[in-house]
Amino acid sequence: MERRRFIKHAGLAGVLAAGAAPAIVHAQQQIRWRLASSFPKTLDTIYGGSEVFAKNVAEATDGKFVISTHPAGELVPAFGVVDAVQQGTVDLCHTCGYYFFGKDETFAIDTAIPFGMNSRQMTAWMYDGNGMKLLREFFAQYNIVNFPMGNTGVQMGGWYRKEIKTVGDVNGLKMRIGGFGGRVLAKLGAVAQNIPAGEIYTALEKGTIDAAEWIGPYDDLRLGLHKVAPHYYYPGWWEGATQFGLYINDKQWNSLSKEYQAIVRQAASDAHVMVQARYDARNSGALKQLIGQGAKLHRFPREVMDAAFKARNEVYAELMDKNAAWKKIYPDYQRFLSESYQWQPVAEGSYDQYMAAQKL
Repeated sequence: MERRRFIKHAGLAGVLAAGAAPAIVHAQQQIRWRLASSFPKTLDTIYGGSEVFAKNVAEATDGKFVISTHPAGELVPAFGVVDAVQQGTVDLCHTCGYYFFGKDETFAIDTAIPFGMNSRQMTAWMYDGNGMKLLREFFAQYNIVNFPMGNTGVQMGGWYRKEIKTVGDVNGLKMRIGGFGGRVLAKLGAVAQNIPAGEIYTALEKGTIDAAEWIGPYDDLRLGLHKVAPHYYYPGWWEGATQFGLYINDKQWNSLSKEYQAIVRQAASDAHVMVQARYDARNSGALKQLIGQGAKLHRFPREVMDAAFKARNEVYAELMDKNAAWKKIYPDYQRFLSESYQWQPVAEGSYDQYMAAQKL
């Protein structure tokens, strides 16, 4: 009697937090899904997000709902996961939407676009703005139900063999860059290449590329990119926040009971928070290690930032003219971003600026 009263008043979230599963969950049939990741196991921050998600689902259902996680290349290639989910080859995937901007540039809005939102703004737009609604409508045409599942926060600007002092230094630069930040760089004369994480080091070492961006200090240290390209730039203006996505085949999603759907939502939200917490906790120590091992830290010159921002505006104007999905979603995204900056610098921005200047 006491347990039934607890379930009634606590709701599902409280039940899951307490580790107790209602009888209706126990009555569910056994379900086994396969999750294809776009990331290798060595990237424990990102790949770890899918592992935490799967663990949460299994624990909340007393092992009745089991999701096996598979690194890039084990089931499908890193950049083949969306096709696999759309076609039902796998049940769900963990990836970055901007890897698939070749299908439609609108995919990138779900992850990061040049000079776009920071992580808190992105989470606010997704959960309390129109982001989730608009992107759900977009992903429906690909048989996908999407959830945010992790964010890196603002990223670094990458590793370069030579210093970037002027806009002219970008001209002719062969750079590994994800998403369509490369399309903006192309307007400055750079040659963008989209290379999976596991191949970046070798491409830099062999000179196939001149520069590469990945994520930030913690993951970059693990890839060892500083050993082959010592100049480390910031900020990564093409990724003010990088949101990872959990993409579920819509038929599989609709086959779940309401209880299991609620568990999936909660598990994805928990993983979303955990991924960024790991980055925020680990990046500072990793940056110290990188500098100690010879990395040379540089801020992008204002000239380069301004030229990139101008090029970004040109790219977005072109997309507004030719891409109906972008035209539907981007104006809401841009409005939310503009309004957010009427608040964020006032209190938190000024506080952070002051605190960063203190001896702590």
